[in-house]
Amino acid sequence: MPGGGRCPDCGSTELVEDSHYSQNQLVCSDCGCVVTEGVLTTTFTDEGNLREVTYSRSTGENEQVSRSQQRGLCRVRDLCRVLQLPPTFEDTAVAYYQQAYQHSGIRAARLQKKEVLVGCCVLITCRQRNWPLTMGTICTLLYADLDVFSGTYLQMVKLLGLDVPSLCLVDLVKTYCSSFKLFEASPSVPAKYVEDKEKMLSRTLQLVELADETWLVTGRHPLPVITAATFLAWQSLRPSDRLTCSLARFCKLASVDLPYPASSRLQELLAVLLRLAEQLAWLQVLKLDKRSVVAHIGDLLQHRHMLVRKAFRDGTAEPDALDAREKELQGPGQGQGWGKEDRGDGSVDLPAGKRPASPTLLLPPCMLKPPKRICPTPPVSTVTGDENISDSEIEQYLRTPQEVRDFQRAQAARQAATSVPNPP
Repeated sequence: MPGGGRCPDCGSTELVEDSHYSQNQLVCSDCGCVVTEGVLTTTFTDEGNLREVTYSRSTGENEQVSRSQQRGLCRVRDLCRVLQLPPTFEDTAVAYYQQAYQHSGIRAARLQKKEVLVGCCVLITCRQRNWPLTMGTICTLLYADLDVFSGTYLQMVKLLGLDVPSLCLVDLVKTYCSSFKLFEASPSVPAKYVEDKEKMLSRTLQLVELADETWLVTGRHPLPVITAATFLAWQSLRPSDRLTCSLARFCKLASVDLPYPASSRLQELLAVLLRLAEQLAWLQVLKLDKRSVVAHIGDLLQHRHMLVRKAFRDGTAEPDALDAREKELQGPGQGQGWGKEDRGDGSVDLPAGKRPASPTLLLPPCMLKPPKRICPTPPVSTVTGDENISDSEIEQYLRTPQEVRDFQRAQAARQAATSVPNPP
């Protein structure tokens, strides 16, 4: 193609087409430099300017898919670039979108569901590659409804038969906490609020694991729980300087958004810490509240596994077992009061006739504060029993042969009475 361009090496305009295998190439006849290879279009404008056109931008792909699918594929690529995902993630998400679009139920769905499908493909790709990404983040970027998104997500997983692992909570904590602007001094963050990243991350992980063991994460969005755990970890490392800082101010200093349920998750996590503090002997003498218990989070996390097991075990003790324990402690006294006595193994004998106070059960929040259910009022029945029933309806209520015979006799007697002529 002489005169179609210049060689980037020697500047010659003597460019010729050379067929190599099944692809046409532009080669400089003077120096032998391959100027272009694998050009996928035959338009004169692109080849004349020596510009390669990818397959996704060529007419080859556009002729095979509809306009709606083209728009969806573009949105999948754009979302992957916004999230700064690797190129392999983008290719997999595009492939999932194309597979899902082959099903008639997806093609005939409403526009809102097709827009949500874009986020579902990206979320599935990230989950399969252990990339920490939540469903709430995708919904925020797409301005999508969470219920519609979750329903479409489950439908897509079922249609394609995909194996999607659950989100790794540890990776999510590490990624989310790394975005907090509290690890370096700045004009907006005072020196007393700056904290070491490794210490804060380690304690946050322990608090999130505690929340997971006590059902505070089950069935809930994890970000509010992580936010509350990060706030408590940050406060507990220097409680004297940070107890006066509120959760809202903490999020403002860290330059992160405050999730709406984070305040509720904070109160639930503090309640669990108070429940565990009742099991430690050196904390029982202190009258701890939700403010002062923050200073002892380090001790509670150090003995976390033992305290959680003890809280569950004490909460499931039955009255009959307590009665048997009382008789065992009374021994030969048989009801005579001994008073409190140290047995040497750390336990204390109780006075006769007294049962230890039943500890508060360590239950999920949905059982401690169940939602109020409005029972619908039953419809008022207007049936009195005196309504007239036609003969055709009576046959529907007959059940036994005796009832059928009685009904036939009554019907025959009625016909005979009506057929007797009147006397003159």
